[in-house]
Amino acid sequence: MAAHKMKLDKDLKKIGQVQAATRTVLGLETRIGLSVAFLLIVFGYVALTKGVSSSSVIVIVAAVIGGYMAMAIGANDVANNVGPAVGSKAITMTGALVIAAVFEVTGALVAGSDVVATVSGGIVDPARMPGAGTFVWAMLAALLAAALWIHLATYLRAPVSTTHSIVGAVLGAGAAAAGFSAVNWPVVARITVSWIISPIMGGVIAAILLAFIKFAVLYRPDRLSAAKLWVPALTALTGATFTTYLLMKGLAHVWSPSVLLLLTVGAAIFIVFFAISKRGVAQAAAKLENTRKDVARLFTLPLIFAAAVLSFAHGANDVANAVGPLSAIAGHIGKEAVGANVAVPGWVLTVGGIGIAVGLGLFGPRIIRMVGEQITKLNPIRAFCVALAAGITVIMASALGLPVSSTHIAVGGVFGVGFLREFISNRRMRPDIAYPSGNGTAVSAPPENGVEALRLQEAKQLNRRLVRRQHLLTILAAWVVTVPCAALLSAALYYVIRLIVG
Repeated sequence: MAAHKMKLDKDLKKIGQVQAATRTVLGLETRIGLSVAFLLIVFGYVALTKGVSSSSVIVIVAAVIGGYMAMAIGANDVANNVGPAVGSKAITMTGALVIAAVFEVTGALVAGSDVVATVSGGIVDPARMPGAGTFVWAMLAALLAAALWIHLATYLRAPVSTTHSIVGAVLGAGAAAAGFSAVNWPVVARITVSWIISPIMGGVIAAILLAFIKFAVLYRPDRLSAAKLWVPALTALTGATFTTYLLMKGLAHVWSPSVLLLLTVGAAIFIVFFAISKRGVAQAAAKLENTRKDVARLFTLPLIFAAAVLSFAHGANDVANAVGPLSAIAGHIGKEAVGANVAVPGWVLTVGGIGIAVGLGLFGPRIIRMVGEQITKLNPIRAFCVALAAGITVIMASALGLPVSSTHIAVGGVFGVGFLREFISNRRMRPDIAYPSGNGTAVSAPPENGVEALRLQEAKQLNRRLVRRQHLLTILAAWVVTVPCAALLSAALYYVIRLIVG
C-alpha cells in the first residue's frame, strides 16, 4: 500500500474535489438550448440582411455552420490561453471566461485578418478548381468537417489545433473536388513539421524558464531579495515579448512594422515595464513573507496580462482562419471563377467572435480544467512560464517561417514544466546528488541505512509521477490524427453534398 501511494503525485490527489467544486451550474440541456438559440439568431440575422433566394440560402446555411464552428473553437482552442492561469488559481474560472471572451471578440473585430488567400490559394490551387460553384461546396464541406472534428475532440477532452483542423478539412475537400494534384503539398509538409517543432519548443522554453526561476529565486536563502531582482526583469521580458507578439501576429494585417522597428519597440517596452514593475514588486514584497507561496504571488499580474494578450492575438488570427471558408463562400456565390483574394466581411468576424465567446462560456470549462489542472499541478510561476514560453515560441517560429499552433505550444509548455518538476523531484530522492534547500545549504538524501535505505530503494524503483501520462497519450494521438481525420471527413461530406445538390 505504501509503495502504491508513492506512485501518486500528492499535488493531483485533490483533482476530483476541485472538479466537483468548480462544476458548471448550467445543465447540459440548458447549454445545448443556449447554443441552439445562438445559431437561430445567426440564421435570422443573415436571412434578414441577405434576403431569401437560391444563392443566399447557401450563405445562410454556411453562416449557421460557421457559428457552430466558432462555438467549437471556443469550447476547445481558447482553453490553452487561460487554462494555465485557472489551474494555477491566479484567476477564477469566471474571471478567465470574461477575460478570454472580451479579448477574443476584440481581437477578431479589431484585427481580424484576410485569410481567404491562404485558404483558397495556399492549401489548394484555385486554378485547379472547376468553377466557383465547386469551390463553394468544397468550402462548405470543409467548414462543417472542421467543426465536427473539433466538437469530437472537445468531447474527448483533447485540445487540438483549430488551424490544423481547418487545414486538413480544406485539404480533403479540395482534393475531392479537384484531385490530389491541386493540393499544395509543400505547405502541408511545413504544417506537419510544425506538429513536432512547436510543442517541443514550447515545452523546452517553459522548462528553461522554470529552471531559471527555481535556481535564481526559489532556491535562494532570501527569496524576496532575489525576487526583487528577477521578477521585474521577467515581467519586462513578458511585456516586450507580448508587444512584439501582438505586432507580429495579432496586428499583422493592420500594421506591418519592420524588424528594426520591432526590436526598438520591444527594447523600449522592456525598459518601461522594468521601471514600473521594479517599484511595484518592491512595494508588494514588503508585505510578503520569505516563502515560495508568497513569492509566487508576484507572478499573478504578469500571468493575467499574458493570458489576455494571447486571447487577443488568438481572436485576431485563429478566429479569422476558422471563418475563412465562410468568407470564401460569401465572396464566391454567383461568380463563375475562383478569386485569389476575398475580404472578410464584418458580419463574418462578428459571428466568429461572438460564437467563440458563446462556446467558451457554455462548454469551455471542460478543456480549461483538463489543460490547467489535470496534466500537472500548476502555480502562478509555472503557469507564467507556460504563457511566456508561448509568446517566445511564436516569435521564434515566425522568424523561421514555421506555421505553428498556439494550442500545441501551450500544451507543450504545460508538459514541459511538469516533466521538469518530475525530473528535479526524482533527483532529490537520490543520495548521491546535493540540491539547494532554499536556506543556503546544499542537501542530499539521508544515508542508506535501515528504514531510509528501504525508502530510497522504493523511490528509485517507483519514480514519482508529476505528469499524467494518459493525457499525454490522448493529446498526442489527437494531434497526429487531426489533419488526416479532418481531411477524410471533409472529403466524405463534399461527396455527400454533391450527391444531394447534383
